[in-house]
Amino acid sequence: MSAAASQQPLGRRELIVERAAELLARKGIAGTTVREIGDAAGILSGSLYHQFDSKDAIIDVVMSAYLEDLLERYRVVLEQTDDVTATFHGLVLASLRAIDAHPQATLIYQHEVHYFRVTPRYRYVRVAGERVREVWIGALEAAVSEGVFRGDIPARHLYLLLRDGLWLTVRWFRPTAAYAFDELAADCSRLYYQAFASTRTLRALLDQSN
Repeated sequence: MSAAASQQPLGRRELIVERAAELLARKGIAGTTVREIGDAAGILSGSLYHQFDSKDAIIDVVMSAYLEDLLERYRVVLEQTDDVTATFHGLVLASLRAIDAHPQATLIYQHEVHYFRVTPRYRYVRVAGERVREVWIGALEAAVSEGVFRGDIPARHLYLLLRDGLWLTVRWFRPTAAYAFDELAADCSRLYYQAFASTRTLRALLDQSN
């Protein structure tokens, strides 16, 4: 997006979504009211209902944009290469870029796992979450099968270690001009790659460094 485009004022609907995402990430779904969202957006609750019929309808926009973007980034990575190392690094970068693009939605997802699990209308969130898991488990199992990653730890455990490490960065990482998300992604990729590496892979890495 150009600088001029990014400075254009948000439309009413977009403003509501942006302010709602900020409140929901900070206060949670149960702790955020429609009136608070309206106040944050500078409109009356009645006017808000002309744009969205419920708080859940706003949440749908926030969460679907995030999950669709994340899965699209994964799709691109998977289509670009079948090399397990390149896929691993690509998925790490894609994950962190999606977090960078949707920090509030990332926090909402983390805070509201139970709510999304038990509320019927959020089946799409559960389906997307399962697809994320499938992509990662598939990539990790392929790396184990090819001898790139160690096989003594189940791939599902490697995934959980990596998932929490990547997604929790939204709570503490603040990018700067000198160290942005891509730099963080490169360091995370290298860190996890070395931690998950098989003995053969570690030897190859040592040979390259000598």
